[in-house]
Amino acid sequence: GAFGGFGTTTTTAAPAFSFSAPTNTGTTGLFGATQNKGFGFGTSFGTGTGTGLGSGLGTGLGFGGFGTQQQQSTLGGGLFSQPAQTPAQSNQLINTASALSAPTLLGDERDAILAKWNQLQAFWGTGKGYFNNNIAPVEFTQENPFCRFKAVGYSLMPNNKDEDGLVVLVFNRKETDIRSQQQQLVESLHKILGGNQTLTVNVEGVKTMPDDQTEVIIYVVERSPNGTSRRVPATTLYAHFEQANIKSSLQQLGVSLSMARTELSPAQVKQLLQNPPAGVDPIIWEQAKVDNPDPDKLIPVPMVGFKELLRRLKVQDQMTKQHQTRLDIISEDISELQKNQTTTMAKIAQYKRKLMALSHRTLQVLIKQEIQRKSGYAIQADEEQLRVQLDTIQCELNAPTQFKGRLNELMSQIRMQNHFGAVRAEERYYINADLLREIKQHLKQQQEGLSHLISIIKDDLEDIKLIEHGLNESIPIRGGVFS
Repeated sequence: GAFGGFGTTTTTAAPAFSFSAPTNTGTTGLFGATQNKGFGFGTSFGTGTGTGLGSGLGTGLGFGGFGTQQQQSTLGGGLFSQPAQTPAQSNQLINTASALSAPTLLGDERDAILAKWNQLQAFWGTGKGYFNNNIAPVEFTQENPFCRFKAVGYSLMPNNKDEDGLVVLVFNRKETDIRSQQQQLVESLHKILGGNQTLTVNVEGVKTMPDDQTEVIIYVVERSPNGTSRRVPATTLYAHFEQANIKSSLQQLGVSLSMARTELSPAQVKQLLQNPPAGVDPIIWEQAKVDNPDPDKLIPVPMVGFKELLRRLKVQDQMTKQHQTRLDIISEDISELQKNQTTTMAKIAQYKRKLMALSHRTLQVLIKQEIQRKSGYAIQADEEQLRVQLDTIQCELNAPTQFKGRLNELMSQIRMQNHFGAVRAEERYYINADLLREIKQHLKQQQEGLSHLISIIKDDLEDIKLIEHGLNESIPIRGGVFS
């Protein structure tokens, strides 16, 4: 087969994979123009390696097309601000530059179209860039510097020490399965570690991850013969898990990823920030460092491709669900505490009323007891002072310009306002018959309740009179005995 340059063509099948010019008759060429050159693809393109480009190529190569600005840079030493490059990386950059700017595959105007096609593939981050018959095509991946589907996000730096011994194992199983078989999982990990009796596997936490995955954080405690114990360092445990035989055993358990959860040293953080990741523009990386909302806790990380963006989106949704679940639990706890507070306040008010009632009853008992104790004795000096003070307070209350007069005045004003309000209501408003019936019924019930209360009070008064009568009869006798 041949591919006739976005047009229809009739060609002979080419046994080799080459951008040759097969003989065509009556073809409709590139974009409908009649020509005799086909855009032929075979099966054996680019088996050789080119060595003639050298280190002096491209002191003024322009990477243009699709609305991007042309920029000049020397490919020998400092392209994309990399500090040092191996010869293989230099050749890769030279080949990429040739594929994007000056392919020499066909030797005519189609090379310019091929260059734009390679640029488009580089922007996509997928495909192969053909540029020379003697050199293998360039593989465009999402890590290439020209891929546009890139962004920079931020991740929280771990703050765990190496001595904590925390290692993360990501299982391709649901959280419910992990929690239901947690004991069997611990036993399996203990067997993988050799079944040593001095080692104990402990689970620090279990967390749900997207795509039905579960993150399990473990640590191993090693007990010495003298009775002391310590945690195995995280780097040591992680290195043990990364051994080939141990890693295959973990994969049989469903472990897809293992990592040591340790904090980064200042030197490691500085190295990560100074060197941009592969394929990330240094300008974008510097801007990401400037925009970091919390440099002490967050570190910029590249997001290359839609899969990585989707993964971070799923992780964010999962974390949002966990936060919402925690907020729901806190809200339920707050509601329960509010109910308990309301109940407690009601009990406190009830106990206050009981305390006041008991205080009054106690005071009455004390009064009766004091009367009986002081019966037959003359009034003492301190009692006379109290009586004078009480008389003074009573006189102040009964004075015309004092509190009692003011209270009477306020009561009269309230009665007048009620009277005027009733008159105005009669003049301006009327009451519905049904509403009036309901009011009468309500007042009738109130009247019945008041009547019931009055009868109870009357019964209590009769009992109190009977008690007072009994006390009065017993006081003279006791007075005579005490005298």
